[in-house]
Amino acid sequence: MSARTPRERPSRRPFPRLIAAAGLVPAAAAALVLLLGSPLTEPGAPAAPRSGAASTTTAPPSAPRPLRVGIPALHVSAPLVDLTLDSRGKLGVPDPAERNLAGWYRDGVTPGSPGTAIVVAHVDTPTGPAAFAGLDTLRPGATVDVRRADGTVAAFRVYAIEEFEKSDFPSARVYGPAKDAQLRLLTCGGTYDPAAGGYRSNVVAFARLVAIHPPESALPGNNDPHDS
Repeated sequence: MSARTPRERPSRRPFPRLIAAAGLVPAAAAALVLLLGSPLTEPGAPAAPRSGAASTTTAPPSAPRPLRVGIPALHVSAPLVDLTLDSRGKLGVPDPAERNLAGWYRDGVTPGSPGTAIVVAHVDTPTGPAAFAGLDTLRPGATVDVRRADGTVAAFRVYAIEEFEKSDFPSARVYGPAKDAQLRLLTCGGTYDPAAGGYRSNVVAFARLVAIHPPESALPGNNDPHDS
C-alpha cells in the first residue's frame, strides 16, 4: 500500500531550483504509456472493469483541445501546453521559466472525455511559487474548470487530494482507466530534500466531470446586438 503523508507537512524550502523530474517519477510515466488496465477505485464507487479498458482511455478524434485550467479556490488560471513522453518514457513538464503555466498529456485523454486526463504544473520555480503552489490545500468539493478550443468549459469537482512519496507512487490508481470522465492534477510536494535532488512526494488531486458548459456566446443574454 502506498504511504500517504499527513496534510500537515513540514514546511518546504522556499522556491528551490526545479528538477526535471518534477511532477512524475519514471514508474508513473511508464504507466502513462501502458495505461495498465488496472482498476481505478475511489471511496464509495465501484472499480472500473479490467477488460475493455482501452476504450475508456482514448479521447475521440473530435475532442476539443484544452486551452486553460482554472481552480477558483486557488485563484489559478493557467494556460495549458501539450506534454508528451520523451525517449525514456518520462512525461515532460511545463517550462519552468513560466510560473503560471500548466500542461496536459496530449497522447492520453482530453479533459472532459471518458477516461483519466492528466494535467501537471510546477509547485514552484527558481523565481517563486508556480501554478499549482497551493494544490495540497484544496478540499473535496473544490471545482476545476478546463476551457477548451471550441469555447466549452469542462467543469470538474475534486473528490480527493492525496500525497504520495515518489518512491511508492500508486501509478495504477492515479493513471488507471475510468468509465466516466476523470481528471488528475499533479505537482511536487512533501519535504524538499537537496540531497535527493528535490521534493520527495507528489500531490495529486482527483476530480470527476460534473458538467460541460456551452460557450459563453451561446448562453441566453450573451449575444451582442451589434453582431446581428
